[in-house]
Amino acid sequence: MPRNIAVEKLLQTPIEKQRTEIVERKCVGHPDSLADGIAESVSRALSKAYLEECDAVLHHNTDQGEIVAGESMPKFGGGKVTRPIYVLLTGRATKTFDNVTIPTDSIAVEAARKYLKETLQFLNMDSDVIVDCRMGVGSSDLRDVFKACGNNTLPHANDTSFGIGHAPFSDLESIILGVSSHIDETVRPKHPVIGTDIKIMGLRSDDDISLTLCVPMVDRFCSDMSDYVEAVEFIKEDVSKFASSKTSRKVNVFVNTGDRVSENSVFLTVTGTSAEMGDDGSVGRGNRCNGLITPQRPMSMEATSGKNPINHIGKIYNLLATDIATKCVNEVDGIEDLYVRLLSQIGKPIDQPFVASAQFISDGTCDDAKIEKEINALLDDSLENISEITRRVIRGELKTF
Repeated sequence: MPRNIAVEKLLQTPIEKQRTEIVERKCVGHPDSLADGIAESVSRALSKAYLEECDAVLHHNTDQGEIVAGESMPKFGGGKVTRPIYVLLTGRATKTFDNVTIPTDSIAVEAARKYLKETLQFLNMDSDVIVDCRMGVGSSDLRDVFKACGNNTLPHANDTSFGIGHAPFSDLESIILGVSSHIDETVRPKHPVIGTDIKIMGLRSDDDISLTLCVPMVDRFCSDMSDYVEAVEFIKEDVSKFASSKTSRKVNVFVNTGDRVSENSVFLTVTGTSAEMGDDGSVGRGNRCNGLITPQRPMSMEATSGKNPINHIGKIYNLLATDIATKCVNEVDGIEDLYVRLLSQIGKPIDQPFVASAQFISDGTCDDAKIEKEINALLDDSLENISEITRRVIRGELKTF
């Protein structure tokens, strides 16, 4: 059956040639990112358990989790969490199948606690956090849609929804993702004073890039205010050097601009996250599945994390649209910007979207008809092999935030 694929050329200014661009990233320890990471880890754990017990991934969605901030008393040399962070796991999961009972709640709690332990190394798992599971069972109509997909047929969409992806990343987008990875993989292992709850806000004005970072410092590694100030200056210099090496544009870096050192009001934490005191978190309120928040790009408001990887369009189409966009700009010459939108209809096979739309901005070096033809072919091929997205999600190969 032919697919409804629509490819067209856009006549608008590419993102890199616009005068102003804003991009944001909430790093792994931000409460919203923690909620996303927990939701996705629970979904993966359930998927693996279902495959083991039932030889199929059963219906579930764990994308409704919440983090309620605790209370803490950070102080130089080491403070304490006085009221634990509360993590609520909600959503829906299949709990019995062919007379087999799956311990979904215990699987979910174990997965959430494991994720928190790996992400927040200074969190005392015995006293600093409570993980509560209140998952229910899905509505019968959605379970029926899910059940309709047998081993020999593709799943049917569980919702009428859409996914969006874009490529290539702009200079600013790439720098922000690079800075985040650099801090996580290179800086923090050597400098544990730097917490995980970092937010990076990027602004490009013509050819000037400004990065504003909010960086929590872990109190046990700061004996006094001078240690804290030294850590802030260190991360500022390190990020400036790294970011400047990735672009020919001028880079300005600002760190913890809300600090009032003279008043002893600084971003000092016990565990490295503001979830210990004051900041709540929700699944889907942070980064899109490409790891960024990009107000000048088309975006879906769907939470990608925690949705089941079999037939939930809010997950599959966002990941697939991003994958298709990246593949197209890597394999098709002449594309300056590309936007991919996939729209489903509930109950229809997931490889047959109501429309698969691609809009490209040409750089003027190639024939537009040739570009359209090649994008069309890549779209069709990616939809033909859509089940690969599911496999990659379950294996943990695709990031969702």
